[in-house]
Amino acid sequence: MEKDLVEYIAKTLVDDPAGVVVTVIEGEKSTILELKVSDGDIGKVIGKHGRIAKAVRTLLSAASTKAGKRVVLEILD
Repeated sequence: MEKDLVEYIAKTLVDDPAGVVVTVIEGEKSTILELKVSDGDIGKVIGKHGRIAKAVRTLLSAASTKAGKRVVLEILD
C-alpha cells in the first residue's frame, strides 16, 4: 500500500512518469522505500528546501502508522 502511495504521488509530480521506480526493501523492524526518478525530475520530487520530500514522508508516516509499521523513504539520485 505504501509503495502505491509513493508511486502515485511521484508520478503526478514529475514530467516523465515512466521514469518513476519504487523499490521495497523489507527489514526486521522497518521497511525502506527507495524512490528513483529521471535526472531532470529529481528537483520536482524534493522541492525547494526539501518541502515536497518532507510532505511525502509525512503522508507516508501517517499511512504506515495506521498499519502499525515503520516505513522510511529514500530518494535516490
